[in-house]
Amino acid sequence: MNHHPGPVVTTAQGAVRGLSQEDGTVAFLNIPYAAPPRGADRFAPPQPHEPWDGVRDAAVPGPNAPQSERKLGSIDMTPYFGTGWSRGEDYLTVNIRTPAVTQSDLPVMVFVHGGGFVAGSTRSAMYDGSAFARDGVVLVTLNYRLGIAGFLDLPGAPANRGLLDVVGALRWVRENITGFGGAPDNVTLFGQSAGATIVGGVLATPEAAGLFRRAIVQSGSGLGAFTTEQAARVTSAAAEVLGAKPHVNAFADISDERLVEAASKLTGIDLQTATHHDPLIGLSPFSLVLDTQPAEAVAAGYSSDVDLLIGTNTEESLLYLVPVDKYATSTAKDVDETAARSHPNPAQLIETYRRTRPGASYGALRSAIMSDALFGAGTRALTAAHAAHPGSATFAYEFAWRSHALNGELGATHAVELPFVFDLTHLPQLLGPAALLGPDKPPADLADRIHKTWVRFATTGNPGWDPYDTERRTTMRIDTEWTQIDDPRSRERQAWS
Repeated sequence: MNHHPGPVVTTAQGAVRGLSQEDGTVAFLNIPYAAPPRGADRFAPPQPHEPWDGVRDAAVPGPNAPQSERKLGSIDMTPYFGTGWSRGEDYLTVNIRTPAVTQSDLPVMVFVHGGGFVAGSTRSAMYDGSAFARDGVVLVTLNYRLGIAGFLDLPGAPANRGLLDVVGALRWVRENITGFGGAPDNVTLFGQSAGATIVGGVLATPEAAGLFRRAIVQSGSGLGAFTTEQAARVTSAAAEVLGAKPHVNAFADISDERLVEAASKLTGIDLQTATHHDPLIGLSPFSLVLDTQPAEAVAAGYSSDVDLLIGTNTEESLLYLVPVDKYATSTAKDVDETAARSHPNPAQLIETYRRTRPGASYGALRSAIMSDALFGAGTRALTAAHAAHPGSATFAYEFAWRSHALNGELGATHAVELPFVFDLTHLPQLLGPAALLGPDKPPADLADRIHKTWVRFATTGNPGWDPYDTERRTTMRIDTEWTQIDDPRSRERQAWS
């Protein structure tokens, strides 16, 4: 694509020059929404960025949050995680794709990437927002603090600093997005995986009230937060690895390199307490830290005025089993262990899944239980909590299209809906036997329809099917055919509630 110097927009901190694209849209990359998190400031709330003189070039990708490279066995997840750490301190930034800076009333969508709270960035190929801009949306993607800087619960520091960054970015959008063509009173916050769990956390954050009008939660969990007691175990393990006292003053001088290295060593910490199981069943030592789960806060009335589109994929957990050869080799013991980590009555849980899946292999049972432990149960809880308020607009989906990757075994797994949402199923790096979508091109019209549905929701608050209520529990099952189903998986739902 040929790129030409684009228009100049003045933000509260200074002017930025974008890059005009051949498709008529404009890209603005690497615009700071908060000050660089240096030294002790890595463990403080985000601060306003210093103003700059002259025009800042917003034509090249910037640095991202400190992180280690992340791999998932035999599947190539580079388009999702990116290629690792692009160094530079000034990384609390947004990328913006807009159809035109001359308008001021376009719907705005703000995306929070996933990556297990330790990886990912706006640089990932998957988050190219050109399709949104082409369809009349101002798309904002953002970087936030990850790992120890973002989510370790440190005495002397505020919790959930990565989430505070997202709220800070929303404030920046409210203040500046008019210059990029967007309507500050029509903002949709959306995220996937860890990003979706963060969006659920923002729904439960009083300081974020009024900063967004709609939310989309793709494969997150409204029950995914650690308690402060669980988080303290991770903090003491991190302090031990680093040989430092578990306090912000002791962490302030430790380099980003050492923090990233320490984060990668924090596996296998037992987070089971007398009152709580590990909501991430050992998958990540980082999550939100809240003594009230987002679903409980939303049940109490938070964000009942925000329109919500929320769902999961049919076979979420295959991504964590198939590429690392743990699916076909699953045993009865693996099923028992997964259920025991996930639920106070594991035997009854397994019995429910056996009944609803007669003849299922150990791998299929293990994957189904894991999918609900990580995403399904917490998504259903958040959906029902939001829908319980009179006048709340809640829409549920289940993404069921199966990828053909890894000999067809990857299926409707975690993250596979993202290329459809961003209308990027044509990207060469997403296609192939070990790529996320598999060797066969997905149906061309499916990406178009899903992407337009997300745009329609962001524009109007209605994706085009019946709302979810706590009696019918209407859910749109998205595949080559779209089918509206009432209360899918009711027995599994009851087993978790």
